[in-house]
Amino acid sequence: MRQIVLDTETTGLHPDQGHRVIEIGCLEMVNRRPTDRTFHVYINPEREIDAEAIEVHGITNAFLADKPNFAGILDEFIDFVRDAELIAHNAPFDVGFLDAELARIPGAPGMAELMAGGQAIDTLAIAKEKRPGKRNSLDALCRDYQIDASERTLHGALIDAELLMRVYLAMTREQSTIFASAESNTSGSRFERIQKLEVGDRVGNVRHVTDAELQNHQRLLDAMREKSTPIWDRLS
Repeated sequence: MRQIVLDTETTGLHPDQGHRVIEIGCLEMVNRRPTDRTFHVYINPEREIDAEAIEVHGITNAFLADKPNFAGILDEFIDFVRDAELIAHNAPFDVGFLDAELARIPGAPGMAELMAGGQAIDTLAIAKEKRPGKRNSLDALCRDYQIDASERTLHGALIDAELLMRVYLAMTREQSTIFASAESNTSGSRFERIQKLEVGDRVGNVRHVTDAELQNHQRLLDAMREKSTPIWDRLS
């Protein structure tokens, strides 16, 4: 089973008002194990970014000026996500923005056509069902599932996708399949006793940041500092 954990950053909150995708971060899992395959792009939205959005993710129009538009990354994006289950936090938001981008390109498929099963797995909906009455933001889930999010000073599509992958695995690791069997059941229950699988020692797949990603991140910080002093610099 191939799954893609996805996150986006955008110019604002409403694709129906012309807001656009400016960053996509994806990580691949196969049979619930992370691979070393990622997809990460910055995108020129060909419009201004809302000031409130910049406060969240720190991405400016100056930084995106030399980046490709969505059509320029379309083929690579489609190749990466096609026929995989898509996992996102508040999936209707990300899928809605991506569908709006795809609709601008003649002949491009919609997200329902690209995703296995035709719809995304929404980790926010899973969290609300498992944790009624609790805060279910990505930060809150990382805290409650004891996932280190200390490097997340700003929202960023790739780091958010990596944190979401860990949250998703933590939230769903206890899932088991229950089989009803009247023939073998002697306890009076409608279900067989659940048996835990012995999986042996597991070795984590640690993904290290590449030199290219570090350089790209530094260019973003330099572009931000040319415009104004970021809030984390003022706090420090």
